[in-house]
Amino acid sequence: MLPSERLDFSPIGHRPKLLLPGGARLAVWVIVNVEEWDPTQPMPRTVLTPPAGGAPMPDIPNWAWHEYGNRVGFWRMLEVLDHFRIRAVLAINGSAIQRYEPIARAALERGWEFIGHGFTQQSMQKVADERGDIRRTAAAIRDFVGRPPRGWLGPGLTETWETPDLLVEEGFEYLCDWVLDDQPVWLKTRTRPIVNLPYTQECNDVAMMLIQHHKAGEYYDRAIDQFAQLHADSAQSARVMALVVHPYIMGAPYRLRYFRDALARIRDHREVLFWTGEEILDWYLGQGA
Repeated sequence: MLPSERLDFSPIGHRPKLLLPGGARLAVWVIVNVEEWDPTQPMPRTVLTPPAGGAPMPDIPNWAWHEYGNRVGFWRMLEVLDHFRIRAVLAINGSAIQRYEPIARAALERGWEFIGHGFTQQSMQKVADERGDIRRTAAAIRDFVGRPPRGWLGPGLTETWETPDLLVEEGFEYLCDWVLDDQPVWLKTRTRPIVNLPYTQECNDVAMMLIQHHKAGEYYDRAIDQFAQLHADSAQSARVMALVVHPYIMGAPYRLRYFRDALARIRDHREVLFWTGEEILDWYLGQGA
């Protein structure tokens, strides 16, 4: 099924009005991506180009760059989220639950939502058995959390032609890979539809810091500008805003303040709800959309 065949074109101003509870206008969800990088494989991303080129193994500088995020950066970000009493969404590789069990334990103790993020950090287009990978990821989360995950975020937003079909068949209720709207949308599959929740490539630290090479303060500037426009848009119908962070990026000492300051500014608004993905999903399903 072609991507354009999975959903109908729908201008946002032509839809029935969506209403959030309590007079709120905007639902914000914070997604923390926790990954395990296999040191026997080329690194998913690099901060330091190998001096002789190629993809040397072991790639100690780049593996350690990411590992710092899970050893140190995550815990800085956790303090910020605890301060604002925000329950985040943990998008986690299935293999990372065992490897970084203290991270998973901290998220579980705080009632964060766990969503699948592939079993390992590699493109879904390179996975030998995609259904098996999805199934292993769901099982790892279910065994640790006590219930299966409802949501899925592909590693690097990657999918095959079949991914939405397989997710539905394996019990998932929503995904986040289709970054094409400010409201949830239904995607068709070969069985029953699945909901796509608004994710972001704009307020995403990977895009800003690693690809576009902005200064750390760009995260704050862009998050606040994004919020201001979505809040204005939501006067007509509710909107959803995502904030995406990775421990090895926004958990770096010189970047953390901009994540904290963005949350502080947004938290000041009374017409905003900080929700998890499943809370957004349940609200949307309750709207009868």
